[in-house]
Amino acid sequence: MKKILVLEDETSIRSFIEINLTRAGYEVIEAGTGAEAFEQLRLHPDIQVAILDIMLPDTDGFEVCRKIRTADQHMGIVMLSAKTQEMDKVTGLMTGADDYITKPFSPAELTARIDAIFRRTGSSGQAEPGEIVQGPFRLNTLNRTLEKDGVNIKLTQVEYSIMKMFMDNPRKALSREDILNTVWGRNYFGELKIADVNIRRLRIKIEDDPTNPVYIITVWGFGYKWGL
Repeated sequence: MKKILVLEDETSIRSFIEINLTRAGYEVIEAGTGAEAFEQLRLHPDIQVAILDIMLPDTDGFEVCRKIRTADQHMGIVMLSAKTQEMDKVTGLMTGADDYITKPFSPAELTARIDAIFRRTGSSGQAEPGEIVQGPFRLNTLNRTLEKDGVNIKLTQVEYSIMKMFMDNPRKALSREDILNTVWGRNYFGELKIADVNIRRLRIKIEDDPTNPVYIITVWGFGYKWGL
């Protein structure tokens, strides 16, 4: 059974999430503090997705996200917050989260987001054979890794999916809607902004000068295109 860590200090919300994800066929591992979350991750190394509340009694979800992402580039991470400020969303994504959900949310929205993350992380066990080589980049679609000039670049599963989408469509202008539909799925409930923030994060990793990108090029008023 696919395991999900739910880090939420409010018992009622944590119970709401646990009930709905259990009904959807997931195994939920609960934690109420950052310390409990890290202990559960130690006890359950097969956890594939973490849902992290931002406001916690002993730390904040951003810090938990950073530590998880440092140790594991492949785990799916969703930030959970009652706040609606744009900066909270951007901060969560820039620290390595794949998605965010703003409270209150519906069971259908929650399940759809989690289902989409498991699809992206390749939890079905199926792999795409082969490599895509363009310019200095080598994308291995079997082990889902990226190299630039022979040096490995650590990618989250969202970043890998974006890179593969671009490299599958060289020099083709892709709208933000195209990116969301391909990477997050057609039933995604979130905002177009999530594509922009993830691409900003990806540029930091692959561009020689992220302020003057030559690989992921902005198509003003539309979206982005792969420059190779």
